[in-house]
Parts: sequence; structure tokens; C-alpha cells
Amino acid sequence: MTAAAPLVVVAAIVSDGDTVLACRRAPGRAAAGAWEFPGGKVEPGESARHALRREIREELGVELRGLRPFTTDDTTVDGRVIRLVCFRARLAGARPTVSTDHDRLSWLTRDELTTVDWAKPDMPAVATLQRLP
Repeated sequence: MTAAAPLVVVAAIVSDGDTVLACRRAPGRAAAGAWEFPGGKVEPGESARHALRREIREELGVELRGLRPFTTDDTTVDGRVIRLVCFRARLAGARPTVSTDHDRLSWLTRDELTTVDWAKPDMPAVATLQRLP
């Protein structure tokens, strides 16, 4: 028996000044109450960049610019491997104020990253952010 292919998910580490956007999963959603960088699943035939732009537009109603690869990490959650591909990005316009998947949006400094309960797949990217000079 072969192992299932990883579920590929993309996320945006959106910077604004010295803060990054963190989003809390809404009640009734998978991983409700956990914080994450916004994004979602890559659909068949879709590039990671295209998927991320689509997901951010759908979830937050905003556009991204300056996507730069940041981290790719595999994490096992409930027996399934999640491959989280993170990109650094900036907003093309105003900060989002609502989300279709989240009940809170917060802009956190690097020192504040440890003040929220991160979803397991996002934790390696959070640790990498904290190590940056």
C-alpha cells in the first residue's frame, strides 16, 4: 500500500510595516480557534501562486503583490500529510477587515507571534519568521 500524496496548501505571510497578518479559524471550520496565515488548497492544474491569489481574493477580498517563496514544510495532521507552501507578500490595497473562513484578523509583530495558538502546519513558518534578523 502506498502513502497518500500530501495535501498541498498555500499560505500568505502578508506584511504591513513590522506586522504580519494572522487569522483565527471560525467556529464550525476545521481547526476552529487555531490561528493561521491565510490561504487554502491548491486545486488540480493550478500553480501555487495562482491558488494563493485566488484563495486570498475569495477569503479576504483583497489582492496580493510581491509574492516571494518563503517556506515549504510537511506536517502530519490526523494521519494526513499537509504540505504548506508559504509566500511572503504585501497587500495591493487596504487591509482586509473580514474573512469568509476566520472570525478574527490580527496584525502581529514578530514578538507577538507566540501570543496566539497556531495551527500545527503553520508552526514551522512561524518559527522561521522568529529567527529572521
